[in-house]
Amino acid sequence: MTTPRRLLALCVALSLALVQSAHAVELISAEQVVQRAQQAAPAGDVRARLQGALERSDVAAALAERGVSADEAQARVAALTDAEAAWLLAEIDNAPAGASGEVIGTIILVLVILVFSDILGFTRIFPFLRPAR
Repeated sequence: MTTPRRLLALCVALSLALVQSAHAVELISAEQVVQRAQQAAPAGDVRARLQGALERSDVAAALAERGVSADEAQARVAALTDAEAAWLLAEIDNAPAGASGEVIGTIILVLVILVFSDILGFTRIFPFLRPAR
């Protein structure tokens, strides 16, 4: 393997390692999630928020796409225990909206790879960069 290819492989490996470390998260148990959710809201408020979310037209349409009717979903929410309802609401509140961090990380990774490939002389995308050769 030639030196530029080794450098490119090293850069790609470092970039992947940085992306991996950026996505590292702390795992918590289900009991911790339930305790946090119970502390955050009373049980009646939790059920009302879940039922309100199920009444939204976009949620009903998404459930219908997956073969679940709104009535069936409301019956399931009514059958949940207080702890389960609190856990479900906590999961909904903590769910990422759009996952834009992954898109931005991927774009940065691609740009870094293109810059290093330009520097190593494999491509000529950025005219302001001089190849190392």
